[in-house]
Amino acid sequence: MSNKKKSTTTGKSKARSLFIFFILLLAIAACAIAAWTMYEMKNMQARLLSDDTPPEVIEVVEPVAPVYVPLDTFTVSLKPGGEEFDRVLYIGLTLRVSNEEDKIKIEKYLPEVRSRLLMLFSGRSAEELSVNEGKSQLIQDIKQILNMPLDEKPGVTVTDVLFNAFILR
Repeated sequence: MSNKKKSTTTGKSKARSLFIFFILLLAIAACAIAAWTMYEMKNMQARLLSDDTPPEVIEVVEPVAPVYVPLDTFTVSLKPGGEEFDRVLYIGLTLRVSNEEDKIKIEKYLPEVRSRLLMLFSGRSAEELSVNEGKSQLIQDIKQILNMPLDEKPGVTVTDVLFNAFILR
């Protein structure tokens, strides 16, 4: 009976000593990794400080504030389509342009810009404008029309067209 107790206690003590050995091995490995990391960080710092060339200065480009040109609302009779003859579009627009020069140009040639837009809107039907694809196509057409030359000068660069009001009646 005493032999059985000895063998079980020695088995437990061997497992315990193996466990302690692995824990010590893990601790030594962690210390070695930490020492290597510190060594490499100091070497990197020394290399950065010993370089004769100054570090590159990265130029920070500030985001350009958008330039908006609000237009008065338009009320336009639409092209008759099908059985409907008296459809009206009430639309409010704001144009986002690329720079202040384009904003000034739109304001200077505002009657011509409004005339071009009125002609564009009146050529559309209610069926075209009632779906999202028609509205997207309208935005593309507005950009294209305003990009055309204004009085012997290049047109404006419209980056986006924003709807403030869009009512079909």
